[in-house]
Amino acid sequence: MTWLRLAVMDFSSFDQRGYPVTDAASGYGEWAATYETSVRDEMDLRLLERVRSVDWARVDRAVDLACGTGRVGAWLRGRGVGRVDGQDLTPEMLDRARARGIYTELRVGDLRGTPFECGAYTLATSSLVDEHLADLGPLYAEAARLLAPGGWFVNIGMHPQFMTTVGMPTHYHRDDGAAITIETHLHTFEEHVDAGVAAGLRLVEVREGLIDEEYVAGKPKWAGLRGTPITMCVVWAR
Repeated sequence: MTWLRLAVMDFSSFDQRGYPVTDAASGYGEWAATYETSVRDEMDLRLLERVRSVDWARVDRAVDLACGTGRVGAWLRGRGVGRVDGQDLTPEMLDRARARGIYTELRVGDLRGTPFECGAYTLATSSLVDEHLADLGPLYAEAARLLAPGGWFVNIGMHPQFMTTVGMPTHYHRDDGAAITIETHLHTFEEHVDAGVAAGLRLVEVREGLIDEEYVAGKPKWAGLRGTPITMCVVWAR
């Protein structure tokens, strides 16, 4: 299959932090120990709660791409999904996902090429990962390959408005306090639409996560960002 290669905007033009940059595998390997205390549910899980186009009760088998520590997988199992498989690039993140005891099968590897069976899943998910991909095409193509007809792909990523106006890359802090950026790419909504359509998927829903009072209550220093979109959830049907 030939991917649709899209022209992308360079995030470095908007980066207001200028932290040293590392690759995703190295960065998440270091971040794994503190990831759960860094990522807020308002960024992704609250968006999942708002999705209306997916019939969660009909999802019998899901694949969690770039599953990380298993936050989304745990949410899915809590909604009655019987089987959830996952893959992640980072063994350290997978160790934490495995400890939850919720995944049927976990694999180490790049989400753009998994060993899972073609057309075997009612649902594919990816969360807070597409900003680490230079090209969205392979992600959407792999999700489409894994889905059975009538299945859904739910992708949650950083909102391009947040990235361009706030200029904050995905980053973490080392034990010595040093801030490190994980390689970050900016993707417009147009890129998501083009990649999804090229993969043969149909757009059915979009949700945006805003920095609201609930968010500010947990992160008061962001009070000046009230109303700013921070993440978005794009839902596709196969």
